Amino acid sequence: MKYEVDQHGFYGDFGGAFIPEILFPNIRELRDNYLGIMESASFQEEFNALLKHYAGRPSPLYYAERLSERYGTRIYLKREDLNHTGSHKLNNVIGQILIAQRLGKKRIIAETGAGQHGVATATVCARMGLPCIVYMGEKDVERQAPNVKRMHMLGAEVRPVLSGSRTLKDATNEAIRDWIQHVDDTYYVIGSVVGPHPYPDMVARLQAVISAEMKEQLPAATGRDYPDSIIACVGGGSNAAGAYYHYLDHPGVALIAAEAAGYGVHSGKTAATSFIGSKGVLHASMTLLMQDADGQVTEPHSISAGLDYPGIGPLHAHLITTGRLKSFPVTDKEAVRAAYELSRLEGIIPALETAHALAVLEKHSFSPDEVVVINLSGRGDKDLETFSQFNESNGGHG
Repeated sequence: MKYEVDQHGFYGDFGGAFIPEILFPNIRELRDNYLGIMESASFQEEFNALLKHYAGRPSPLYYAERLSERYGTRIYLKREDLNHTGSHKLNNVIGQILIAQRLGKKRIIAETGAGQHGVATATVCARMGLPCIVYMGEKDVERQAPNVKRMHMLGAEVRPVLSGSRTLKDATNEAIRDWIQHVDDTYYVIGSVVGPHPYPDMVARLQAVISAEMKEQLPAATGRDYPDSIIACVGGGSNAAGAYYHYLDHPGVALIAAEAAGYGVHSGKTAATSFIGSKGVLHASMTLLMQDADGQVTEPHSISAGLDYPGIGPLHAHLITTGRLKSFPVTDKEAVRAAYELSRLEGIIPALETAHALAVLEKHSFSPDEVVVINLSGRGDKDLETFSQFNESNGGHG
């Protein structure tokens, strides 16, 4: 594949593993074993069985008839919101915990922003009988209270992070510190296509089940082998990586990302990394990130906890800088408006993260005969309080 990671863990200029020496044995162990484990017959059998019977896959490819009429094109939603736990996150977590077990790890840690990755990790740990600690920024603990309660009910310990902006970036920092202190028995389940190699490649491969299913579903749904466009939201970008994966080398398929612009790209309250970011190291990977003149990470802002991150995964940084991926900035207000539109037209309440992808429909025109697939990465139950508060403070969603 033209866009596949190289032997050193780089996608073009982005990627690698910029890690403390103490973590090198763990990263090397994972790097040397992940592909062999994932390609083994025993892993594939157990992974696919859990995806089918536990996660509920395959997720439907749904023709959004009223949304299609609204925008004058053929819109299909890949319904990751219908997975067990309510998002795409479970695909990756099942795979990584199966890998952790095969590496002999007995303790699982994770970071989470919107809480969906934390819930997925707590869920699979409960299923496998493993202790689970989830790091979550204090701000996200408050705005994602339903998911915190779910994690507690599943038996996980949620550790609020009080440093920095108290969001996803800071939760990731704390998870890495924990891992440094417990290198022998602990496995760190990273929730997105970020972090040191091999995590971005491993997570993309595990989430690639999304585009693998799309390839099987599209001919029956549309009479065509390929869509014209695939739209997904990008924070770190795991749902997008999964939706794009099997189409990366097909230039006829336009890949479109929605990034969280917060109050506006140049407002100082944004997470639109590809528009204002520059090359640097974030969470042990060379990528595009938001930083000041001294190279210090600047604080991101998004109404969406899952997109409130000052960087993007190295695969997406490579795709954007090479022109393979086109990104659109979406403000908080535009995302909320798109969420209400889908709810009222199709009876589907999307996650705030997914709402950013839906908002691209207002920003880019498609012809009537085009097939547009939007990866509906999560459901909006967790965001109802945020929607309500936004409406109260803005005089309605319009």
